[in-house]
Amino acid sequence: DRVLVRIKDLTVEKADEEVWVRGRIHTSRAKGKQCFLVLRQQQFNIQALVAVGQHASKQMVKFAANITKESIVDIEGVVRKAYQKIGGCTQQDVELHVQRIYVISSAEPRLPLQLDDAVRPEVEGEEDGRATVNQDTRLDNRIIDLRTSTSQAIFCLQSGICQLFRETLIRKGFVEIQTPKIISAASEGGANVFTVSYFKTSAYLAQSPQLYKQMCICADFEKVFCVGPVFRAEDSNTHRHLTEFVGLDIEMAFNYHYHEVVDEIADTLVQIFKGLQERFQTEIQTVSKQFPCEPFKFLEPTLRLEYREGVAMLREAGVEMGDEEDLSTPNEKLLGRLVKEKYDTDFYILDKYPLAVRPFYTMPDPANPKTSNSYDMFMRGEEILSGAQRIHDPQLLTERAKHHGIDLEKIKAYIDSFRFGAPPHAGGGIGLERVTMLYLGLHNVRQTSMFPRDPKRLTP
Repeated sequence: DRVLVRIKDLTVEKADEEVWVRGRIHTSRAKGKQCFLVLRQQQFNIQALVAVGQHASKQMVKFAANITKESIVDIEGVVRKAYQKIGGCTQQDVELHVQRIYVISSAEPRLPLQLDDAVRPEVEGEEDGRATVNQDTRLDNRIIDLRTSTSQAIFCLQSGICQLFRETLIRKGFVEIQTPKIISAASEGGANVFTVSYFKTSAYLAQSPQLYKQMCICADFEKVFCVGPVFRAEDSNTHRHLTEFVGLDIEMAFNYHYHEVVDEIADTLVQIFKGLQERFQTEIQTVSKQFPCEPFKFLEPTLRLEYREGVAMLREAGVEMGDEEDLSTPNEKLLGRLVKEKYDTDFYILDKYPLAVRPFYTMPDPANPKTSNSYDMFMRGEEILSGAQRIHDPQLLTERAKHHGIDLEKIKAYIDSFRFGAPPHAGGGIGLERVTMLYLGLHNVRQTSMFPRDPKRLTP
């Protein structure tokens, strides 16, 4: 009738209590009439001691020593205060004195990778010649790699981002919606779409939920958001591109100026950053042990620069670029460093992009025909959100689509959405995996995608 106890709850306050714990055998080491086990649950672990005595025979010690790594076991035992801190365990002040041990599920003796190697910082491995695990090996054996304390912490924190995103927007009066991922035409009028067979015709996987977010605004929902998969058929094998990722999307009607929406999105991200600092310090510290990184910095209110100001900063730093030229990835990163030096923030907004580099549905700036009411948001010098005020007038939208050479028949449903009265609105899409990667200072988005999809990877 005993209740299973979590390893993270085994502290000095539990000393001398009898408990029942389920976990994985992380390591085992026999020494004479004793066997030391390290029992693991997610990112927490504890030392367990099996010693010959009243509750354990020699055969039990031998049995415990021969349990294969990664096997799942149930242990009944007594929590004892440790004489000295136990290095290598999260629960350093107590250990578990084993009375009974049951193997629930036995793992094969040969593992495709060792978890200790998988959590070793790469620099440390290079220095002392010990093994580290490369990315492809990790992803080929993702089920094992996801058991590491680092991966557990990454995806617990990522879950927290989604939770904080929902909490914040619901508190702000937003409604969560679910949008189709199988659509009849390319959502953004581009070619980077996956075509799928759909009965006797073809369909596409959605590049964005944008059309449906906007339709909801036209249907008087005023403020909507959605969390779901986004598909991009881009042959980009970079550290930050995936062919399928999770989009955190926002759309909102405004009263006077699209900056109402910009401010709401920026504040939502700030609330997420604050929530992560308050609720996920254990996870942040766990990741930083393997991937050391400066704590993420942000300002309240969020720094907002106009595009021309960003270009001026780059030119001062020796970059040659035109007024209507889009930012390259190296220039994005350089601007991020310049902003950090000048304003001491890792998070900022770049507003008023040149109209020429934005999609056809972007509202032109009424004060300057060469600029637009559009914006990107950046973390550590990399874009995590692209957004804009949308054109809500069907005539202007048609003109802009023609200007971009888009087949009007293919976006007829999109343009028709605005023929029955549409309020001014704006929004944007955030890449969940990028936010996680950049908040933690990781070097590849595949580390923050549970089962990543890119041009070269379709499994596991």
